[in-house]
Amino acid sequence: MQAAGQDTVTAELDALFAAAAAVRAHAHAPYSGFAVGAALTDEQGRIHAGCNVENAAYPVGTCAEAGAIAAMVAAGGRRIRTILVLAAGARPVTPCGACRQRIREFADPGTPIHAAGPEGVLARFTLEELLPASFGPETLG
Repeated sequence: MQAAGQDTVTAELDALFAAAAAVRAHAHAPYSGFAVGAALTDEQGRIHAGCNVENAAYPVGTCAEAGAIAAMVAAGGRRIRTILVLAAGARPVTPCGACRQRIREFADPGTPIHAAGPEGVLARFTLEELLPASFGPETLG
């Protein structure tokens, strides 16, 4: 039997996984064929999702995490409580370096980042593990 707090975490992860899977189905990845969905929970418990959107001019594509963060900000959210990234990779897919920094703008070093595949959550990291000794808003003073 799971403790009440564990039930809440499991329910949140299930909801994030479902949101990331739903939006991943809409990814625009005609060049790489690598569809990614991301979903995050903000400080109010709301879920925001995004998918990758590639572009023929490769550098101007958008990562799924960036889309989820933009959706959060557009809805008035300002803090990431947890984030899940869903992709079908040879190993668990974590945010790219630029997205790690984007996440850092709105998250604390201890924020959980879940890497998932179509079969479910594969790995869990903290932002600090993926982006150690990071530069964040507080660095500017």
